[in-house]
Formats: sequence, C-alpha cells, structure tokens
Amino acid sequence: MARFWVCVAGAGVFLAFLVLHSRFCGSPVLRNFTFAVSWRTEKSLYRLDVDWPKHPEYFTGTTFCVAVDSLNGLVYIGQRGDNIPKILVFTEDGYFLRAWNYTVDTPHGIFAASTLYEQSIWITDVGSDFMILWLHGENGTGPAKFNIPHSVTLDSAGRVWVADRGNKRIQVFDKDTGEWLGAWNNCFTEEGPSSVRFTPDGKYLIVAQLNLSRLSFVAAPPVGSIGECSVISTIQLADQVLPHLLEVDRKTGAVYVAEIGAKQVQKYVPLNSYVPAFGS
Repeated sequence: MARFWVCVAGAGVFLAFLVLHSRFCGSPVLRNFTFAVSWRTEKSLYRLDVDWPKHPEYFTGTTFCVAVDSLNGLVYIGQRGDNIPKILVFTEDGYFLRAWNYTVDTPHGIFAASTLYEQSIWITDVGSDFMILWLHGENGTGPAKFNIPHSVTLDSAGRVWVADRGNKRIQVFDKDTGEWLGAWNNCFTEEGPSSVRFTPDGKYLIVAQLNLSRLSFVAAPPVGSIGECSVISTIQLADQVLPHLLEVDRKTGAVYVAEIGAKQVQKYVPLNSYVPAFGS
C-alpha cells in the first residue's frame, strides 16, 4: 500500500514539474499531454456499424457518393470504374438489392428526393453534358465567392450551408433571397470541408474532410446567428480512407460515408437510439 502512495506522489510531482516547465519554458510536452487527455474525454455521438453492409464485395469501384431514401428504407451508392455497375442499392440493414450501369457515366453526387407517391433519385454525372440552370457567386475568396464548392445542405431555418472546400470554409446563405449570411473558417485551418449534412434534430452539422480522413460534429448555431464554428466531437478514420461525401438518414440519424480511398461506404449510428427529425 505504501508503494502505491509513493507512486501516486511521484506522478503528482511529475505533473507539477510539467506545468511549471510549460509555464516558464514553453515545453511542448504538456501541450501534447493536454491534447491526448482532451481527445479521450471528447463527447462521443456516433459509433461504427460494423455489420453494414452485409455484402461489401459489391463495392467494385471507387465509391464517390451515397444517398438515403428514408421513406423506402433504401441506400443508393454511386461508384466509378470501368465495366462495373455505377449505382448500387442496399437496404438500411445492409442487404444488397440491385445495381445498374446504364444512363450514368461518372457519378459524383447523388440525392434521394422520394415522396409518398414516387421514388426519385438525382445524380450529378460529370461524364455527361449538363446545363446550368441557376448560379450564385463566382470564383474567388471574398464573401459569396467560391473555390471548389463541393457540398450543400439546408437547415430548418431556411439557411443554405455550402462547403467551400478550396477556401477552407463553410458559407451560409438565405435560401429565398440568396443573401450572404456569414461564414465559418476557424474549424478548417488544416483542410476545407468536402461534405456537410445536418443531424435530423438540427443540433449538429456533420462535416467530412477528405485528406484528413476525419468526420467532425459541429454545434449548429441558433436562428438569427452564425457565430463561430465549435467542434463537439470527431471521428478520426484511418489514413487514406478519404471520406468524400456523406448522407444522413432523416428517420434514424444514421450517417453513411462514401470513402474514395477505402473504396467502400460505412455506416455510423447515433449512440442515442432515436434522433427526431426537423419539424417533428
């Protein structure tokens, strides 16, 4: 027992030494130690669903995008490659249903807009001709200007959030008037966001950063304020996983991440079993 208390006292003296050394000498040791402690105590919001999908062998190309049809319990995945099916369809439980390889050349993004009366899937295909129907802003670094606008999402207050990847920021606009409302850049000094989506309860904005292989959960600001970006939780993926685009199931809160480095889609589920959707 005496040996135990000697060890405790020794540890206390060592920590006191680090504090004093950091205070007067600027030692990086304590800074690294503090970072490690803060990482371990970070609030966890999601966990990986290791059983999804049931048949990962259907991932035969580079998985660029994912969409969730919450009404019908379906997950659509777009992948690139030669002589492979470009669109895969799974159930939310991870069972493979079907695939197709027609009408799509090089999928980049995919969005499910189904209603009670019809199923509707929209795909951005960079290998096909297209027409610009609406355009806001131009190339640049100022407000309402962009450098690789890579993802867009809408919150319950009618604000449009744009992942301005090349400028390392998220810009916010009014969905009706197009008025610039502000920007977040303090969270993205290392790399810009590649994908943005809100959790169904509207409390968090989920941000993917491609080359950092990181998912961040950022506190959503109240209506009438943009404020500063505040990261609540992160999920650090393995090196070179490269999360490209993500989607959120509006009913269950599950997050699906298309990883172009790992050539797969992974599913993360909230630690709380139910997340209420916008307007519920």
